[in-house]
Amino acid sequence: MHACHAELVADGRDPVGAVNCVRHGHTVASAGLQIPPLDEETVTERVGARLERQQIHSRKPLVGCSYVLYEAALRGPYVGREQLLHLLDVTKLRNVSIQVLPYERAMTAALHGPMVLLETRDHERLAYTEAPSASQLTGDPEVVSAQTERLSMIRTVALDPEESAQFIERMVVAL
Repeated sequence: MHACHAELVADGRDPVGAVNCVRHGHTVASAGLQIPPLDEETVTERVGARLERQQIHSRKPLVGCSYVLYEAALRGPYVGREQLLHLLDVTKLRNVSIQVLPYERAMTAALHGPMVLLETRDHERLAYTEAPSASQLTGDPEVVSAQTERLSMIRTVALDPEESAQFIERMVVAL
């Protein structure tokens, strides 16, 4: 699929793969968070897939990407200085916007799990949502509309991109 526009939200589990640094992606994939644990070959495949998703930031024509990351995703046990610095690098890309949703601004709609909204080159709109035991990719206009409204509400209370970069910078300094 060749997305023309992508917007993502991460809950408290992990920053989305498209903005992970290599070390963070490997740590998360091999941390034993899944039962049974993943074998090394699967870890390598998943890290490769995460890195492949980062190509969305540089493919031609450029794709507009906006991410809203819940603060819990930035303070997780596997998020270190390298990952935060990588996020700051990503914020400098012309076609990428990162917003942070601080704890004190969180709303119920933001805590329902990650979502991805996509629009293809043919202007087909899709929504991908995740829950602990199920994931769904749909083009159903009602679902896509509801998820678009959910993201819009979250973005209105999240920090703007400049404030978000400053927030991440303060986190790096505090480490």
